[in-house]
Amino acid sequence: MKKTTIILSLAACSILAEAKGISPVGIDSISFDRHGNFMVLDMNLNFSPTDVQSSRAQVLTPLIISEAGDTLALPSVGVYGRQRYIQYLRNGRHPLGTNDQSSSISNEQLAISNEQSIFKNSERPSGLAYHADTPYQEWMGNSRLVMRRQLYGCADCLIEERTDGVTEYFQLDPAIPEIVYFQAKDTGAKIETLEGSAFVDFPVDQTVIYPEYRNNVRELGRIQATIDTVYNDKDVTITGVWLKGFASPESPYSHNTDLAIGRTAALKKYIGQLYKFPDSIITTDYEPEDWAGLRRFVANSNIDHKDEILAMIDSDMNPDAKEAKIKRTYPAEYKFMLQNYYPALRHTDYKITYEIKRFDDLDKIREVMRTKPNRLSLREFFLLGNAAEPGSQEFNDVYETAVRMYPDNPTANINAANAALQRGDYTTAAQYLDRAGDTPEAVYARGSLAFKTGDYDKAEQLMKEALPSIPVAQSTLDEIARIRANDKEKIVGVVLE
Repeated sequence: MKKTTIILSLAACSILAEAKGISPVGIDSISFDRHGNFMVLDMNLNFSPTDVQSSRAQVLTPLIISEAGDTLALPSVGVYGRQRYIQYLRNGRHPLGTNDQSSSISNEQLAISNEQSIFKNSERPSGLAYHADTPYQEWMGNSRLVMRRQLYGCADCLIEERTDGVTEYFQLDPAIPEIVYFQAKDTGAKIETLEGSAFVDFPVDQTVIYPEYRNNVRELGRIQATIDTVYNDKDVTITGVWLKGFASPESPYSHNTDLAIGRTAALKKYIGQLYKFPDSIITTDYEPEDWAGLRRFVANSNIDHKDEILAMIDSDMNPDAKEAKIKRTYPAEYKFMLQNYYPALRHTDYKITYEIKRFDDLDKIREVMRTKPNRLSLREFFLLGNAAEPGSQEFNDVYETAVRMYPDNPTANINAANAALQRGDYTTAAQYLDRAGDTPEAVYARGSLAFKTGDYDKAEQLMKEALPSIPVAQSTLDEIARIRANDKEKIVGVVLE
């Protein structure tokens, strides 16, 4: 869509300079554009230089004018002098300038708004954010914006009028579909986990932990470092610490069971002494002999008789009988495994489960997105994106980061596609929409992409499919109908020879 934005400073705005008693008015940041089925005007009016005499009133009225002379007046803004304001109050608050036949614009197609914002001169704001919208009409497709200023005297007589052009005539592109961003469902508490393995060494047949024994400083430190990652984080609450101890198969199974249970219990006690966890936080499990781990080592090796040893490991023999048969049948390979594989089978797996608090403060969400974006839910990404200026760098970053954190989530992909559509990156939008699913929201976004790339047949099909779940789809269908009607009008009277 073509958009007209004009910045006019008070010093440079010659069209609104003071002349013949009309007081100057400043205008900044004018945006005059089509949005769906409406023409929308936003601007900032600066009344600092405006000063109206006590018996007079000055009325400012934006006008939309087509090349053919069609004219529509938008709601006015009036600044009334003291006496004129009192008269306005006494006359039942009937504003000047509405349905005014004394205006120099007498085109029979002129439509005048009866709305007017009135300010007493002594109480006029220095700045006023003006907004107006009006239903779009076909003649507005090639139009311009002008400002009419009228100065009235004490007897409601029009003393002076100026009509100043603000924009040139410009041709509007077809109204693009409204970009709709969709709120992600609140999935409740955000639960995350940290996992790892530690190889805590115990003296033979013992279940007491000696922190300085062999590699225990490093291995116990590994568990502690994992817990510390979230333990002191004020945005996190640890909800569980799970420990599972494993033993290797070289002793009788019953003995290994006792070792696995006892060593896991010892580690639980050790962690409990380091941290003030309730007993319910730390849970334990055990595996008397880690045959699955042994199988992985053998399968990934080039050891002799590899297939035969794997077959024995996979057999349903009693664990003690299985271990004895491998040792008896392949003594050299067993010795190799005992020295190189078995020590790694005596390990403890651990998992730290924690809950991340919900964030509602936008500054906090910005901070987390910058440092630890994986902690944000889609709901929180949406809150920040909804607060950002559409098309801004922050706006794009929010939805791009969200889809990186949740690459398979349909809502994340839909919103990232919408952000790409808004900045005109149709290739990226199509890639995101491939992972957006088939919900009405996804269908609507695909219809918007088809419309913006000129495939009106596909856009019409998709927008019809999106209805009635996405009501704004009807606006695009209406626009497609207008485009086709205009195309038919263009070929009337053409003779093919």
